[in-house]
Amino acid sequence: MKRIAIVEDEVAIRENYKEVLQQQGYSVQAYANRPQAMQAFATRLPDLAIIDIGLEDEIDGGFTLCQSLRAMSSKLPIIFLTARDSDFDTVCGLRLGADDYLSKDVSFPHLIARLAALFRRSELQGVEAADDNLLERDKLLIDVNRMQVSWNQLSIELTVTEFWMVHALAKRPGHVRSRQELMQEAKIFVDDSTITSHVKRIRKKFLALDANFDCIDTVYGMGYRWDPQS
Repeated sequence: MKRIAIVEDEVAIRENYKEVLQQQGYSVQAYANRPQAMQAFATRLPDLAIIDIGLEDEIDGGFTLCQSLRAMSSKLPIIFLTARDSDFDTVCGLRLGADDYLSKDVSFPHLIARLAALFRRSELQGVEAADDNLLERDKLLIDVNRMQVSWNQLSIELTVTEFWMVHALAKRPGHVRSRQELMQEAKIFVDDSTITSHVKRIRKKFLALDANFDCIDTVYGMGYRWDPQS
C-alpha cells in the first residue's frame, strides 16, 4: 500500500483529503505543520508528499519543507496543493524541487490522476537495468529502468518530472520539442512558465557538473531541443 503524507494546517481540508485518498486505497498520514512532518519524515519517508505552502505561523513553511525533503531524497514525488496560485509561488515551488503544483480548487478525480501518474513513474526506480533501456548521447547516459541520469560519468539528481523531460529531449537530438510535448512526456499539465522553470532548473544541475554544458537549446516560440554538438 502506497504511503502518502499530507501537510496541511487547516483541519477540515486536511481530513477531507485524507478521507478521499484512503478511499482510493492509500495509507495516509496527515500533519498540521512543518515540525510535526519533519519529525515523522526523519523516521520514515512517505512514498509521496502533498504539501501546502502556508503552515500555521510559517508563511512559507511548505517551501522550507519541500527543500528539506528534496535534500533527503531526490526521487520522492512532491506535490504542492495550495490556494497560492501566483506565477511567483509556482516558480518558487518548482525550483525547490517539487514535481507538481496544484491549486486547491482542483477536482478530486484530477488530483487522484496526478498522484497515479507520479506513482507510475516512481515505480520504475530500482528495476534492474537492461541494455535496450539505456540511452547514450555523448557524455549523457540515461538509464530508464533505474531512472538515473549521468553526465560524463557523474550522477545528476533529477526529480521524476525533470528526468522525463531530459529523456524526451535526448531521445531525439536536434528535434524541437514543444512545451506541450514535454508536458505529455512528463505527464504533467501546467502552463508554459512552469515548463520554463523546470528547464532552467535542469540546466542548472548540469552546469553544476560541467560549466561548459549547453546541450539544451531554447528555440524561441517553438520549444526546446537537445543539441549534442553544443
